[in-house]
Amino acid sequence: MHYTYILQSKKDRQFYTGYTHDLKQLLNLHNNGMVVSTKNRLPVKLVYFEACANQQDATHREKYLKTAWGKRYIKSRLNNYLTG
Repeated sequence: MHYTYILQSKKDRQFYTGYTHDLKQLLNLHNNGMVVSTKNRLPVKLVYFEACANQQDATHREKYLKTAWGKRYIKSRLNNYLTG
C-alpha cells in the first residue's frame, strides 16, 4: 500500500504534500529534521492521507494535489479542520 499525504507545519501552518509507503516512518523522518523540505518548519503533523494501490497512483495523486485544483479540493476536505 502507498499513501499520498499532507503535513502541516505547526510553526508556519503551511502544508507539505508527498507520498510514501510507510506513514509512521515518514512522520518520524520529517519531525526528526531528516527531510530538507520541512526541517526549518518543524514540528509537523499529519492532517490528511489517502491510500493508493500502487506507487504510480500515489505519485499521480500527489501531483494532482499540488495543482490549484488539488489545493482547492484539500481546502474543501479540511474545511472544518481549517476553520475550527
